[in-house]
This record gives sequence, structure tokens and C-alpha cells, in this order.
Amino acid sequence: MQNFTKYLKAKANIPEPEFQLLIKKVKLKNIEKGETLLRPGEICRHSFFVEKGLLRSYTVDNSGKEHIIQFGSENWIVSDRSSAFFNEPSDLFIDAIEDTNVVLISSDFINEASEISSSFRHFNQIALQNHIRHQQKRINLLLSASAETRYMNFITLYPDLTLRVPQWMIASYLGITPESLSRVRKELAHKNFRPN
Repeated sequence: MQNFTKYLKAKANIPEPEFQLLIKKVKLKNIEKGETLLRPGEICRHSFFVEKGLLRSYTVDNSGKEHIIQFGSENWIVSDRSSAFFNEPSDLFIDAIEDTNVVLISSDFINEASEISSSFRHFNQIALQNHIRHQQKRINLLLSASAETRYMNFITLYPDLTLRVPQWMIASYLGITPESLSRVRKELAHKNFRPN
């Protein structure tokens, strides 16, 4: 749990004695490519910190089309916060795009960590506000931004994913067709833009 350890110590600024109490309360799980962690109708019991690998969360509409909500690569947390917090059935799938190691973070861990550490409590509040901010920005982009602007935002947010994720998944995340994404990439190539 090297990445998770660094993440908690750096982001939450948890003193070492408190950290040693908390780290015993999480588990590491290996997930194979294609394995599903959460399905619609299930209660989301954990947030998944990606130690190594790549997750995605998505919905499937009535016609069977996937709509990707989020990708989660190393040091990202993927969850259905609404299901976890309100104990309601999820609308989301969460699965692994690559073989992935995740740290399972339960709601109990969040509550206990907040009681043990005021630093963690403050960190968690900021993390929640950041999550809301990112969701609002994503909704605004989907409603009003051009396909090119959405793609450029994707590259900024996920700079390491253009070579790790199939193009159709990127198109799904952007809310455009694969053909539209191909067109955007060609136009950017003409402008001498090269993604990482």
C-alpha cells in the first residue's frame, strides 16, 4: 500500500501514531482486468483507492450504450458516494480496465479516521468539496463545451490515459461518438498538438 500510505501522509497530514492506527483498518485487493467491483442495484460499501492499475465507473442506458462517468488511475479514488453515504442501491458499474490493485476504504474507516484525526477530518471535507467541484465542471462541459474543449480537458485531467484507454471509452466519457473523437484528434494534429 505504498501509494496509499504516501497519499494519506501527504494529503491528510496525519501524524505517525494516528496513521499506524488507521492503516490497519484498510485492505488491499487484487482485481483482474474486466472484473466488476460494483453493479447497479448493489450498495456501494467501499471507496476504491487505485494503488496500481485503472478503474472506470459508468452507467448503461436502456439501449445498452455505456456512459463513462469517471476513470481512476493510480492515486485516484473511485466510488459511488451517493450509494455509500445514503445506503441506497447504486446506478453505477465500477470495473477494472487493467489488472488493478485497490485499497478498500469503508465508510467505517472514514468515520473512525475522522474521529481519530482532525487532520483527516479536514482533508476529507476538502476532498468532498473537490469532488463536487469536479462534477459541476464536468456537467458544464458536457452541456456547453465543444468536443475539442472536452477532449483538451480530458487530457489535462487524465494526462496518462490517452495510450491506456481505448478510444471508444474516451469518446464515451466525452459524450461524443468515436467518429467525432477521431475528427477532433485529426484537427488537433493539424494544429500541431500532440497529447502525452
